[in-house]
Amino acid sequence: MSDFMSRLNGAGVLIADGAMGTMLQQAGLPRRVPPERWNLENPAAVQQVGRNYVEAGAQLILTNTFGGSRIRLNKDQLGDQVGEINRAAARLAREAAGGRALVLGDMGPTGDLLKPVGPLDYADAVDAFAEQAAALAEGGVDALLIETMSDLQEARAAVEGARRATDLPVLVTFSFDTHGRTMMGLKPAQAAKEIWALGVAAVGANCGRTLSETLAAIQAMRQAVPGAALMAKPNAGLPRVEGENETVYDVSPAEMADYALKFAGEGVKIFGGCCGSTPAHIRAVAERLGR
Repeated sequence: MSDFMSRLNGAGVLIADGAMGTMLQQAGLPRRVPPERWNLENPAAVQQVGRNYVEAGAQLILTNTFGGSRIRLNKDQLGDQVGEINRAAARLAREAAGGRALVLGDMGPTGDLLKPVGPLDYADAVDAFAEQAAALAEGGVDALLIETMSDLQEARAAVEGARRATDLPVLVTFSFDTHGRTMMGLKPAQAAKEIWALGVAAVGANCGRTLSETLAAIQAMRQAVPGAALMAKPNAGLPRVEGENETVYDVSPAEMADYALKFAGEGVKIFGGCCGSTPAHIRAVAERLGR
């Protein structure tokens, strides 16, 4: 059994990190510049974000590869660097973890819709996810997190691609933000049933609009699949703009810590933050959960 699975099957809640993109923007990443570019161009900044989360109490940190598939990177003329970008991200995260945390290889959506709704072939999606998963595994991640999924078929393609490339544990989370459904109309119960049946290590919800809505999604998943290992990584609320293009999230570290207890009450095994969450949020969560 891998170290990650031993931790997941152990007692208590594993604390994951918070946002990556918003933290890199605070460090100077220009808007509309893909964060993955900094794995090669400003590795110190990427590594510092991971290190800050570990210092705050995170036991799991994500690689800076949310948009790291060839399909997504092609939109910024970076597709030919997919291997280099993902391997560098894994190395930076491992160095930031310093043996104090485990590393999840982050795999987000391709940004294209699958046929027949969009132009992307299922097989091409599988290939893209397999390529990214292989590079992350080569870089030394402990498990793979497929996150912010909206389409059940794309999530299946990501799991298939990851399994083709590596035998690392695979986790899958969906984003529910439209009347309790994903952007593609998927309900939490169906997502949990379909994906847990694939033999993944954990299933859950991330991003979304509010902590309460993400909690409701987790409760629906728990009811649908009582034996599932669940993961939650909610946003720190919805963003709003203040002053001259300053993005602000309203959920305080204390409020996120309060909700962490509610998620723990639903049997969530992994809890962290998504957009807008900071090391201060993760520190408050770690303290409230007795890390």
